[in-house]
Amino acid sequence: MPSRTLNLANGLFDYATWSHFIFVAMFLVIIIIFALMNQTRYSSHLLDNAVSEFAKLPGIGRKTALRLVLHILRQDKSDVESFAEAIRSVRNDMCYCHVCHNISDSDTCEICADKNRNHRQICVVENVRDVMAVESTHQYNGIYHVLGGVISPMDGIGPDDLNIDSLDDKIASNAADEVILALSTTMEGDTTNFYIYKRIAKYGVPVTTIARGIAVGDELEYADEVTLGRSIVNRVPFDKTLTY
Repeated sequence: MPSRTLNLANGLFDYATWSHFIFVAMFLVIIIIFALMNQTRYSSHLLDNAVSEFAKLPGIGRKTALRLVLHILRQDKSDVESFAEAIRSVRNDMCYCHVCHNISDSDTCEICADKNRNHRQICVVENVRDVMAVESTHQYNGIYHVLGGVISPMDGIGPDDLNIDSLDDKIASNAADEVILALSTTMEGDTTNFYIYKRIAKYGVPVTTIARGIAVGDELEYADEVTLGRSIVNRVPFDKTLTY
């Protein structure tokens, strides 16, 4: 009797195992069939290659890539050649400023070469997009220092992977009266802020950071606790807000 019960249990186990295996196999087959059905076949290998290249761009799928390629085919050859030349020039001719690491057409970017700017005020930002964001405010007249990222141990990015040494050298040469830390208010941004602050503290240069608080147009009830708390602690006289 125990032997028959054991054999029955083994049989049920084998049945459950094989049922699970068959279910997984069928699921994989359905996925493969669905992928093959959605794989568009083009009549031209050149078209397929162009779509594949456009689809490598961030946020661009194959359908959007196809629309872009077909749009290019409808354009004049001169316009397409100008477009291709612009892409080639961006990759081959554009360089980084040796002073601030911003993108530039020459060894020194226009911002660093502008004698009307305050070269003793350095705004530290994460990337080139942040330079553009600050410049669009028309409220800053100093120069920049692009780190090229932020410290992120989870992503394997440490201080040696960023443009921090050149910032240290710049401040050590007594080339700054103020360092503005304009990094994102994330854990990685705050970590990078703290690292830079501790590293350059020995030079005695004032280090400031951009204000943090409720954004213009936001409802107070939707603000997170940290942002709202910082806004309360760092409140300012009302008459100063009238000049913004």
